Amino acid sequence: MDSLKEYYKSLGVDEKVYNFSKKIEEGLSDRFQKFDQIAEFNQLKVLKAMQTHKIAEAHLSGTTGYGYNDIGREAIEAVYADVFHTEDALVRPQITCGTHALGLALSANLRPGDEILAISGKPYDTLEEVIGIRPSKGSLAEYGITYAQVDLLSDGSFDYEGIKKAANEHTKLIHIQRSKGYATRPTLSVDQIGQAIAFVKKLNPNWIVMVDNCYGEFVETKEPSDVGADMVVGSLIKNPGGGLAPIGGYICGKHDLIEQCAYRLTTPGLGKEVGATLGVNRQFIQGLFMAPTVVNAALKGAVFAANLYENLGFKVVPDGREERHDIIQAVELKDPKKLIAFCEGIQKASPVDSYVTPEPWDMPGYDSDVIMAAGTFVSGASIELSADGPMKEPYAVYFQGGLTYPHAKYGIVMSLQRMVEKGLLEI
Repeated sequence: MDSLKEYYKSLGVDEKVYNFSKKIEEGLSDRFQKFDQIAEFNQLKVLKAMQTHKIAEAHLSGTTGYGYNDIGREAIEAVYADVFHTEDALVRPQITCGTHALGLALSANLRPGDEILAISGKPYDTLEEVIGIRPSKGSLAEYGITYAQVDLLSDGSFDYEGIKKAANEHTKLIHIQRSKGYATRPTLSVDQIGQAIAFVKKLNPNWIVMVDNCYGEFVETKEPSDVGADMVVGSLIKNPGGGLAPIGGYICGKHDLIEQCAYRLTTPGLGKEVGATLGVNRQFIQGLFMAPTVVNAALKGAVFAANLYENLGFKVVPDGREERHDIIQAVELKDPKKLIAFCEGIQKASPVDSYVTPEPWDMPGYDSDVIMAAGTFVSGASIELSADGPMKEPYAVYFQGGLTYPHAKYGIVMSLQRMVEKGLLEI
């Protein structure tokens, strides 16, 4: 495949970087085959749900104005509930992002005097202001909703004794974050989450268990809703949107909880009955159909990145051999210059804005400057090729996405190429 090497060279990759990367990839065929099997299972699951609910061309159109009688919107929510094996679902373009979906689920189902107990440690940075860990206008803390936290143990497992001690008469909702966020802890498997849910439900079966499912959908053959979660929450510009959804979020779970979410999203008395879809039904449905194979591509890219950077001596989480439970690959670069160079390489490999140079900036919702590389068709879509990280120790970069594996692979190779070019790394 000399012609392939020549194409890489024409795209800015030198022969030494190409040969090193090719050698890494050659040892991954068994891992990739396993991912293909998971993708096949999930593809059939999604297809079956669409056939069960008789998705038709009429469902692909949208509505305007109030959005009354939007049969496409209703069908999409029925399909999501089926795929996630829940009683109901709220899937809307009016949910602007994953943080919005999580904030909506919390504010809809908590009342003054209730307490959130986060049992997987501190949640993702953008939730801190939602909850009120960092003061912000309109936070849950301003409405008298309190927060408690139990960190994971040093091995990444749940601290069951700590959970038992932290729970009290005000505990109402248990928060579990499946993915690592801007931390270098292991991502939680669905089985681990199921064991934790079983434990807290024994303590109090009335507690609501909400799982932040971002970056985890379709990575395994099960979802947290299959192991007892009362609500699973995520973003459509991540895994389940398949790279086609231009906006949106979802909440799947018990009917009474979803009803509360709908009333909070729109207004009491209207709930799920309103909310025009403005022509996005086609992208929502087709994106969900594509999601299992898109996630498969992202997983292959993540494993390739893990093995490549591990072989260069960096700490990677998860490591090159561990089972995968989300699409995110963390690499501890230990150097701000390397973090910036990595993101520059990802940006250069993008189909959109490849000529742009990313720079750290004071991004809303974060406690430090953040650098982000994302030359994406949907702005900021992290199921597409992207990488980002906070400009603070340990200067870890978080790589995710890739609508196709060849593109994900090229992005990772370019991240290495950029560091070599800048004299930050030798191979």
